[in-house]
Amino acid sequence: MAQQERAARTYRALLEAAAEVFARRGYAAATISEIMSVAGVTKGALYFHFSGKEALAHAVLRQAVALKPEHRLTMQAMVDLGLVLAYRLPREPLLRGAARLAADQSARPFFGGPWPQWRDTIAALLSEGRRRGEVFEHVDPVETAHVLVGAFTGLQLVSTAGGDPGGLLVLTSDLYRLVLPGIAVPGVLGVVRTEPERARRVFETLGRPTWAVAHAGNAKTGNAAVGNVEAGLAAADAPALSG
Repeated sequence: MAQQERAARTYRALLEAAAEVFARRGYAAATISEIMSVAGVTKGALYFHFSGKEALAHAVLRQAVALKPEHRLTMQAMVDLGLVLAYRLPREPLLRGAARLAADQSARPFFGGPWPQWRDTIAALLSEGRRRGEVFEHVDPVETAHVLVGAFTGLQLVSTAGGDPGGLLVLTSDLYRLVLPGIAVPGVLGVVRTEPERARRVFETLGRPTWAVAHAGNAKTGNAAVGNVEAGLAAADAPALSG
């Protein structure tokens, strides 16, 4: 148990150090040696958990989906995931590294676009929503996920440049309010909640991410803390789908 705890602490230290260095230098300029120095670990300890810089960056980016709200409506789960990410970004130093990576052009060849794990999660939720009749048949899940994540990344840059990182949550709420009519069928659109205030309530039902240990360069990252939002929110905050 003590060995597992030490390994978990080392994994967490590496993740935090990588996020700090990525946030400060970007992907291309970040080096393994600096990450090791910031984390205070040896090369052997780093490569026990991660295969290299790209694996570290993927692990940092996965923090976007480290908390996954659950809801009986997949479209509400999709919205909640984005709102919670916008709420977390100004509050969690580790996510600042993820945000820098998401907007970093030098990282595109490695990740294929901003927030790749979040994009894939959105695409999966949209596919499930279409299967369940929540999403219009003409909606392409992958294309729509790219648009939503790209728009979020632009809003993230705008809010940061304006000196108001907290404003990202309001902008994200506006994004969903404006684009959902083209995605969700009317019966779902009428009950999905997008207000900024929802983010804090959902976040508080989820707790904090837990940290598992990835071995020998596998770097599968910490297990996500997954919560059922409906169990933690009042019924009025998660209205039933009528009809």
